[in-house]
Amino acid sequence: MAQYAPTLNPPKTLIPKLPNPNPSFSSISTFRTPKPKSKNFSTISMSVTAGQNQQQHQKPPSLDVLINSARKEEVIGAIKNSSSHCLSETNLHLTVPGLKSKTRGKVRDVYDSGDYLVMVTTDRQSAFDRILASIPFKGQVLNETSLWWFDKTQHITSNAVVLAPDENVTIAKKCSVFPVEFVVRGFVTGSTDTSLWTVYNNGVRNYCGNALPDGLAKSQKLPANILTPTTKAADHDVPVTPDEIVECGLMTQAEYDERVALEHGLILVDTKYEFGKGKDGSILLIDEVHTPDSSRYWIAHTYEERFKNGLEPENVDKEFLRLWFKDHCNPYEDEVLPDAPEELVRELSWRYIFLYETITKSEFKLPSTEEPIHDRISRNVARALSSLT
Repeated sequence: MAQYAPTLNPPKTLIPKLPNPNPSFSSISTFRTPKPKSKNFSTISMSVTAGQNQQQHQKPPSLDVLINSARKEEVIGAIKNSSSHCLSETNLHLTVPGLKSKTRGKVRDVYDSGDYLVMVTTDRQSAFDRILASIPFKGQVLNETSLWWFDKTQHITSNAVVLAPDENVTIAKKCSVFPVEFVVRGFVTGSTDTSLWTVYNNGVRNYCGNALPDGLAKSQKLPANILTPTTKAADHDVPVTPDEIVECGLMTQAEYDERVALEHGLILVDTKYEFGKGKDGSILLIDEVHTPDSSRYWIAHTYEERFKNGLEPENVDKEFLRLWFKDHCNPYEDEVLPDAPEELVRELSWRYIFLYETITKSEFKLPSTEEPIHDRISRNVARALSSLT
């Protein structure tokens, strides 16, 4: 994840609505967050088909839709045509007046505009603390998925979002970021060195302060969700216990206790949250929420039967790409990694779009390739920043 700049003080007054600089971009481009009504956090109750809460009559998503559908054919065609237009790198500090510096994260490029941070979500695919590939439309999916969830969770906790002037861009308040990721896990799964299944299968029975019973199987649902924080390092994340977070001065006990309330009731396989402290001392949700990068999603209605039959759950995330690299190299130690096969890149792009459409119950708007994406972002960001001055 990109590291945010130390806090400076953004204005308290939110800006007026911008006219939509891109007619093809939805009204989320004027997203803003009001103050929460209460400091008491309610619980999040969400399934992998969260967008269907008000449309129960619709058929639940299945792997069949992922594999064979008219929508997939349409999207795959666009993916093929966009493979050479991926947003792998940005240099807005060279094209947008007023941007002072660039911080390059694994996926996001973060620019300092003085009062705000301009966060550009690229198409870079990260896993094993490395960049594996560039995935068409991934940046847009992540940015728009996060904005949808920021909007849906603002009654639970405040966030740092100010507005989103472009499909790939969020402008946010500056925060002093806690160097801790809050990883919430509901199932025993994963393939990385710090995943719950990996450490459990290696005999660990107390992980980040959570006592784990013997006899758990891969993909099994835990008796209760657990919180497994990790410290944020430049090259990798390190698991820590809640006590260690406080002892090392990463957060105070009061700050940590306020965040823990968020994890109750989550039924995602696993997900992570990051937080920062604003000028007024309030704790704000930052970075991203419930995206395919920060979360693991399974198809809900087939999980029980597949688990009983010893089958892997149907997943809608990047796990299959992780597994391909683990099968073909040592992604932690090999200096040079093989190129990801084009069919896997296209499949991952489609799965990201499928997940966005399943959650939000809205059609993903495929961007035009007539204007170079970097030019479009530069134009939209420059216009947005000029309105904030």
